[in-house]
Amino acid sequence: MSPWVLRGLRNGVVTTRWPARPDPYASGWRGPATVLDPAAGEGADGLEGLCPTGAISTQPDGAGPDGAERDGTQPDGAERDGAERDGAERDGAERDGAERADRGRVRLDQGKCILCGRCVGARPDVFGWSTGPGAAALTRGGLVVPEIPGTAENLAAIRDGLRARTAALQRSVHLRHVDAGSDGAEEQEIYALLGPVYDVHRLGIFFTASPRHADVLLVTGAGARGMIAPLRRTFDGMPDPKIVIAVGTDAVSGGLVSPSYATTGGVSDTVGVDVWLPGSPPSPFSILHALLLALGRLPTVQQTAVQQTAVRQAAERQTAERRTQRRDQGEGQ
Repeated sequence: MSPWVLRGLRNGVVTTRWPARPDPYASGWRGPATVLDPAAGEGADGLEGLCPTGAISTQPDGAGPDGAERDGTQPDGAERDGAERDGAERDGAERDGAERADRGRVRLDQGKCILCGRCVGARPDVFGWSTGPGAAALTRGGLVVPEIPGTAENLAAIRDGLRARTAALQRSVHLRHVDAGSDGAEEQEIYALLGPVYDVHRLGIFFTASPRHADVLLVTGAGARGMIAPLRRTFDGMPDPKIVIAVGTDAVSGGLVSPSYATTGGVSDTVGVDVWLPGSPPSPFSILHALLLALGRLPTVQQTAVQQTAVRQAAERQTAERRTQRRDQGEGQ
């Protein structure tokens, strides 16, 4: 809180205006790890062992976070089985050759990233930190970087469908939070939204104690089996249209404690998830981004570009001011 206190004393403003106005603190927030150069790890062994949750893989293009091919379509069982049987011999050699040619190209599933930093510290030429609050995705495959081919094809349709479902909510949205086996880190970030810094009420978003009054369900935790029935009852008790946001890496994939006898490996097996938000924990700005993404209230691409430019210019000004202060201090001594 001390940076915000100093900032408020200096500028006279405590509550952030993000996303209506740029905020250097929001844009500078460290998000999940990302892949800087997918080909940089070619020929290197041991990259997959860097992540304790198995987020790193060297799968060929077209493979999803669990190794399965995901192109946005789900063929019927008979057609899929028949195609596999008919094309197994023909495609076997080609597939093996493609996998050997693409051996070492790195992918990282941000839905499993717990921000431990082991990959970034061991191989800074391959991995780095993402920045800014925009970590949420509308599909599970959208959390895999580099992006899986085919994911973007259906993204517009998913976004339009979600916007149509939430159009009736307008500027009055109520949230219900359910802890499905969290360690408490995500809860602290969620409750920070109620403080004067973020003030989620300014966006017309409020918390409610009853699922009967809720429009959005925020779920945290790895999906404890003892919470399956309560979580499902909460979901069923919400009126339509309703949105489910998986908040944190535990809710997305189960985190460090999965697979285990006590968890389901995330909450998607219990309730359908509309927005996936990685992070351990995600920042309050990231949670705001996920909420606005679900409600279709994020700024346009042009506005976002202008804001990013303004944020970069503000950061450059602050850096120049600090350098000037250090130089003046050095001359004074």
